[in-house]
Amino acid sequence: MRFQPLLGLAAGALCALAIGAASAETVRVGKAGRDAFSFVPADVGERTGIFKKHGLDLEISSFGGDARVQQAMAADGIDIGLGSGPGLAFVVKGSPVKGIAAFADPPLTFALVVRNDDSIKSIEDLKGKRVGVSTVGSVTGWIVGEVSRQKGWGYEGIPLVAIGDDATRIASLKTKSVDGAIVNLAAALNYVKRGEGRILLRFGDLLKDFHVHVIYATDKAIASKPDTLRRFLAGWFDTVAFMRKDKAKTMEIAGEVMGTDPAITAEIYDGMMPMFNDDGHFKPKATAVLSRSFVDMKTLDKEPDMTALINESFLPKK
Repeated sequence: MRFQPLLGLAAGALCALAIGAASAETVRVGKAGRDAFSFVPADVGERTGIFKKHGLDLEISSFGGDARVQQAMAADGIDIGLGSGPGLAFVVKGSPVKGIAAFADPPLTFALVVRNDDSIKSIEDLKGKRVGVSTVGSVTGWIVGEVSRQKGWGYEGIPLVAIGDDATRIASLKTKSVDGAIVNLAAALNYVKRGEGRILLRFGDLLKDFHVHVIYATDKAIASKPDTLRRFLAGWFDTVAFMRKDKAKTMEIAGEVMGTDPAITAEIYDGMMPMFNDDGHFKPKATAVLSRSFVDMKTLDKEPDMTALINESFLPKK
């Protein structure tokens, strides 16, 4: 008889867990790249149960660039999009979304790769050469244009070719359809490891005041699911904190998502964790650079009012 209270407590605990699992809300999340470390917090938070603690189950989809994420949100295919800072220009063009958090700052996530055939030996050789990027108006395109501008060639001094995801960009580089490609660091390191080419340029020092990645929510979700968005952002930043503390578990999940071996995964982790923002708030200097980027890319005719493109009301309180 003395075991009955313990059995009752155990049964109650199991029942509570079952109820919690059953009541978890499904949130549809779209990533602008399948195997980019930038978006790994979604996978880490889902697989470690961090989002579950906030009452959420993530349904994660992957897309080939910002434009496709925006299209998915416009079609009500996803509630939340993980994209780039320059993707905020789509809001001005009528995309029914807002940026709700700036989650990564300097563009440590990208590298520009070339073939091993010595057709491109240095940055100076890029003038007039075709470089593969994800989509029109993407951060990959703007970064290449910014390199050209800083070299004095004008924003269009390096012609851009919108190709799609990293694998397609690498394939186009191998077939010589382009002379270089800007890809996420995981893809770049795997490319080098296979002996197919080399990294010509990384961008850590190029843009210190920047928001390379932004979390977006649809206007529909903002209006109908404000508490869901708050819980998602709380789970996201809890996950980033977890990733800083538990490198081993983060690498285990990230390596599986990215398809990288432990050595490359460790290099990516060390190189990219510093870019993650711990609170999600937009910084004035960074948003000013983003505003200029829209005009540079000819995405917009003039710089917009950036405050109309973002909504910080769902961020965890400081």
